[in-house]
Amino acid sequence: MELQSKINAMQNGGKLTVMSGQQIKSLIEAGTLWLKTNQQIVNALNVFPVPDGDTGSNMLLTMQAGWNEIASSQEENAGVILRSVAQGALMGARGNSGVILSQFWRGFSRAMDEQPVMDLTLFSKALTEAKNTAYKGVVRPVEGTILTVLKDTANYVESELIACSDFKDLFEKTVQAANQSVDRTPELLPVLKQAGVVDSGGKGLFFIFEGFLRWLNNEPLDINPNIVEIKPISLMSQEEEAESIEPGQDFEVVVDFVPKNELNLAPFYDRLSDIGTSIQVGEGDGMYRMHIHVPTENIYAPINYIMGLGTVTKVAIENLIAQMEDIRKKKQSEFTLTPVEEGQISVVAVSPGDGISRILASLGVGSIIKGGQTMNPSTEEILNAVNELPTDKVIILPNNKNIILAANNAITQTDKTVAVIRSKNVPQGISALLRLDPDGDFEKIVEDMNSALLDVQSGEITIATRTVEINGVQVNEGQIIVIHNGDLVLSRNTVEEALIAFLEEAKVEDYERITIFYGNNIEEAEVKRMVELVQEKYPDHEIEYHYGGQPHYFFIIAIE
Repeated sequence: MELQSKINAMQNGGKLTVMSGQQIKSLIEAGTLWLKTNQQIVNALNVFPVPDGDTGSNMLLTMQAGWNEIASSQEENAGVILRSVAQGALMGARGNSGVILSQFWRGFSRAMDEQPVMDLTLFSKALTEAKNTAYKGVVRPVEGTILTVLKDTANYVESELIACSDFKDLFEKTVQAANQSVDRTPELLPVLKQAGVVDSGGKGLFFIFEGFLRWLNNEPLDINPNIVEIKPISLMSQEEEAESIEPGQDFEVVVDFVPKNELNLAPFYDRLSDIGTSIQVGEGDGMYRMHIHVPTENIYAPINYIMGLGTVTKVAIENLIAQMEDIRKKKQSEFTLTPVEEGQISVVAVSPGDGISRILASLGVGSIIKGGQTMNPSTEEILNAVNELPTDKVIILPNNKNIILAANNAITQTDKTVAVIRSKNVPQGISALLRLDPDGDFEKIVEDMNSALLDVQSGEITIATRTVEINGVQVNEGQIIVIHNGDLVLSRNTVEEALIAFLEEAKVEDYERITIFYGNNIEEAEVKRMVELVQEKYPDHEIEYHYGGQPHYFFIIAIE
C-alpha cells in the first residue's frame, strides 16, 4: 500500500478536479484503511448492549472484498475500476450493513459505467445513484440508518457542487454532511436515542468518506490518535472472538504489566502499531493488559518494549495459525451432512456453533455455513454453498436477522430455484427444518417452512456490554440480559435468574416443550443444575438441553 507516493504524485502542488482509475483505486484503499482503523468504534455502536456488535467488521470485510478485486490492477479507466469494486463488494457482503454498502457501490459504479475519469459532477451523480440503488435494495427502508446518511450526503453534495473547485472542497462537504446526518440519526430512530448512540452503519459510511478526505490531506490512515482508549479488562476477550485472523497475525500476545509512570496512551499505541495489529489495552485492579497480534518475527517485541515501561506480571502467547487449523479440522469431523441427490430439495443453513451444526446436520441439512451474530457469512459464501449442492432446488435458512439480506442477495446470482426462509434465530430455523421433505413439492415445502416460523418463541441470554435503558428496561454493564423474539425484555444479576424470569415472561405455561442450547461460555454441570430447577418449576413440560457451542450467548432457548 504505497499511499504516500500515490498522494505525492497526484497532488503535485495543484488542485485535483479529475480522477483516473488508479487514483480511485487509492481512494478505495484509503476508505478501507480508515474504516479498519475505526472498526471497533463502529462495532461499539450496537443498539443492544450485547457483546456481538459487528457492523464495523461487516462493513470492513465488504470493503476489503471490493479492494481485493482491484489491489493488483493497473487499470486506468475509472468506470472499469469501480465496476470491479462493486462486484467484489457484492460477493463479499456480510450482514445487513455490508449488503447495503455493496448496493452503494453497485449504484456508484453504475453511474460511472464506461467513464474513463471521474470529475466532481460525476462523483455527485454517482452518490445520487448509490443512494437510489441502496434504498431500492431494502424492502422496508428505515430512516435514521445508513440509508439516511447516504441520502442526506448525496443531496447536500448535489446542492453544494457549484461551490466546489476541486475534490478537496467536495470531500470536505461530503464528510461534513455525513457527520451531521449521523449526529441526527437518534432523532429519527427512537431506539438509538434510548441507547444513547448514533447509527453504526451511518458512522461506518462516514469513516469511509473521511478516509477519502484524509487521503487528499496526506493524513495517516492506520492510526487515529483521537480514539486511543482503555476498556475494562473483563471486556477485552469478548470482542476478540469477532475478529478474523489476517495474514501476518501468526501469534496473539497478551501482557499484564504495572507501569513505572503514568501511561501515555498515544505514543504507546504508536509504538505497538509498528509491531503488530488488533491492539487492545485494558485496565483493572491497578494494572494494564495489552493485547496484540504479531507476525512470528515480532513475537517477543511487545514484551521487550513493555518491560522498559514497567513491571511485567504475566505473559500469554497463543499460536493463532494453529488455533485456526484446529477449528477447521474440528468443524470437518464433528458432523456428517445429509447426502443430496439430483432433483431433491436441499437446505443451506447458517449455524452459530458446532453443537448446533450437529443438530442441523441430523435434521437433514445439506450444507452448513458457520456464522451468526459475530460472524455474518458473505453473499459469496452463501452463493457458493448453494451452487456446490448437486441439486437445483435449494432452501436457505439464515437463522439470524442480520443474514437475511445477504441470503436474498445470493439468490439473485444463481440460476437454481432457491428460496430464503426468513428465520431470524436458531429456534425458528430448527422449527422450519422439521417441515423438510427432500422429495416433496418445492413451493409447498417453502410455504410449510415459513408457517413453522410462527410455531416457536425464542430467547437469548447473554451479558450486557454497556449501561443503557431500552424500552423501559434498565441495564447495567456486566448484567445478564434476555432477548425475547428479538426484543430486549429484562436484565438480572445471574444467568439462573435471567432464565427463570424469561420463562415467566414468555408465559411458558401455555406451551409444552422447552429446548435449551448452551454456549461455549458455560459448563455443562451448571446447565444441568439449572435445567433441574426449571423442571421442578414446570414438572409437566418436556425439557431438554443440548450443547450449542455458540459464543457470547449462555443460552439460546426454544419454546414450543
